[in-house]
Amino acid sequence: MVSESKTRQFLIIAQDPTIKDLQGRILTTKVSVPAEKLFPGPRGYRVGVVDFDSTTGTFYEPADLNQGDNYEGSDDEVLLTDPRFHAQNVYAIVMRTLARLEFALGRRVSWGFYGHHLHIAPHAMCDANAFYSEHDHGLFFGYFPNKDDEMIFTCLSHDVIVHETAHALLDGLRDHYTDPSHSQQAAFHEGFGDLVALLSVFSLRELIEISVEKKLNREEGVINLDAAWLRKSSLLGLAEQMGLELNPSGSRRKALRQSVELKPDPKLLEHHQYEPHLLGEVLVAAILNGFVKVWEKRLKHFSDPIPLVRISEEGEKAAEHLLNICIRALDYCPPVDLDFNDYLSALLTADFELVPDDEKYEYRKLLRDEFKKWGIKPQSKKTKEGIWEGPGKELDYDRVHFDSLQRDPDEVFRFIWENRVKLKVYEGAFTKVNWVRPCIRVGPDGFILRETVAEYIQMIDINASDLRLIFNSKLKKPKDMDDDVKIRLYGGGTLIFDEFGRLKYHIRKRIDDTKRQQKKINYWHEEQMFDPKNRLGVKYLSSSEQFASLHRLRISGLKGGS
Repeated sequence: MVSESKTRQFLIIAQDPTIKDLQGRILTTKVSVPAEKLFPGPRGYRVGVVDFDSTTGTFYEPADLNQGDNYEGSDDEVLLTDPRFHAQNVYAIVMRTLARLEFALGRRVSWGFYGHHLHIAPHAMCDANAFYSEHDHGLFFGYFPNKDDEMIFTCLSHDVIVHETAHALLDGLRDHYTDPSHSQQAAFHEGFGDLVALLSVFSLRELIEISVEKKLNREEGVINLDAAWLRKSSLLGLAEQMGLELNPSGSRRKALRQSVELKPDPKLLEHHQYEPHLLGEVLVAAILNGFVKVWEKRLKHFSDPIPLVRISEEGEKAAEHLLNICIRALDYCPPVDLDFNDYLSALLTADFELVPDDEKYEYRKLLRDEFKKWGIKPQSKKTKEGIWEGPGKELDYDRVHFDSLQRDPDEVFRFIWENRVKLKVYEGAFTKVNWVRPCIRVGPDGFILRETVAEYIQMIDINASDLRLIFNSKLKKPKDMDDDVKIRLYGGGTLIFDEFGRLKYHIRKRIDDTKRQQKKINYWHEEQMFDPKNRLGVKYLSSSEQFASLHRLRISGLKGGS
């Protein structure tokens, strides 16, 4: 019996319709995604396209990929106008992104809502926007006319699709990262989406080769692939088509975001502390500049002229390794109140665990150096490299069952309870283990790392008038705050167990960290975020409101020339 293929190839637009091949046609490529039995839509076991246009009230004919809708050899007009190709394009890119994160994390990843299907609307509304909505279990892509009345479809932008998919996946991995907290946590959602989108581009080798070949043609065979040129490459600009169409007259900004060209400024985090759409660019700038330097370093091993295939391969390898680090770092982050210092320590730890020897290309050193330029240092101060430190104390494992510890939240809670004093877990808060996941991670040299990751959350609901009754009276109610305002305080931690069930890392935000809690209470009060009608205290925006609003801020900032 011949076994069925485990993957299936689909034609997609490589980046967006503005990127052309040497013959002037829209650059397309084939990508492999996990094979599955598809219903028309296409609809599979994790993703389903429902092509409804809310602006016109139109249902488009579903794409039936079982009937050969592969579009190979189609001309540009078909790719730009056929809704069924648009459906194929979003399905393939979303599934490819899902598979990419699952490979890096070494386990299955759930969506951030109750259910298994993520619904995708390629032509959801006439609007220059795209967003993820947890409430609606979906991704919604807009379309809009440009100045020549040609329709621009966000569902044809590889960057936009990956960015929105990353929002949905991050929401499933860390659902408290959309809670009201501080601007760096909100910025992280945007920055992470950009990073996954930009670094994913480099696995499309045709795109790198076309960009380099065009430079060769323009400069008559003379090319200097240094960090300066790599920074200016269109490969590192997000959503180029949207940037071109939304630019004001006379502006030369080619992409919606070109974070890699930002000049480092340690004061920017303070100046824009309440502007997450700008802070997200800081995170992207630090990591992409590290990537550019690694790529440049890898190319220096070759003598000129460097073969085109080697240029693209080295870019692909550097991007793949860094993307793996960025994704795996999520498992080494605290579950609440994430800031960029936390994420830097998580990045360093995630790479250290799989690649202890960093001497050849110095990914970790370059990351530390680039983050430092923005005033961001590892949260962990007790280790030389900035990785998270171990638990430090000998813990009690006598009454914990190793097999259950790998998959049972109750067993993990028992471990926490038995060791609550040594782990410094506050006893006076509601505590719940949200999930526990065994992982099998594979390093670039084939090294296999087995870990178990668990997340626990702590909560205290309290009236403002009673703040002084907890944490040794160190919390104070802001002077003009009503006594009956309801406040929910959060804390929690991430537990990383090794293959023998021993705790390697306890990455936490203590609920009794009064300095952090006081800062949040003051921030919520200053920003008028408390809602007297909400039993949770703080006003919660839906995910669709949050992400749609942030994306509009990015677009309006672009229109303003910022």
